[in-house]
Amino acid sequence: MTKFLLAVHVLAAIIAIGPVTVAASAFPAAARRVKDSPEDGRALGAVHGLHRICRVYAVVGVVVPVFGLATAQSMGVLGDAWLIVSMVLTAVAAVVLAALILPGQSAVLDDPGAAVAGRLAMYTGVFNLLWATVTVLMIVRPGSTTGV
Repeated sequence: MTKFLLAVHVLAAIIAIGPVTVAASAFPAAARRVKDSPEDGRALGAVHGLHRICRVYAVVGVVVPVFGLATAQSMGVLGDAWLIVSMVLTAVAAVVLAALILPGQSAVLDDPGAAVAGRLAMYTGVFNLLWATVTVLMIVRPGSTTGV
């Protein structure tokens, strides 16, 4: 059962977190194009599409920690420091996405001239750094008995 849970956890992370990371990273540049050329329907369509990807996959991304916790429980590592740090960083990443990135994107959609692209790029960088750190912790697992 542990292998199944781990497989679903990893697949969910790739399928859900990957698109959010890419779309959120692409959004600030697309927002700048809209600000520079507000009449460009293609650029406006791109920001709408990127925002939709972020919203939808953020909801789908809830599966990642759910299966992560189930996997950790199955492996008996719920109290391990690397996992606790990973859970905290995952929660922080979720807050950054829900409280900073998605509302910032909505602000751009409401007012394409809004000067938030720089802040969005910074928030997205923090979000991506948090996920990169969690990924490294999941691979390295300090104190792991796998011998790797």
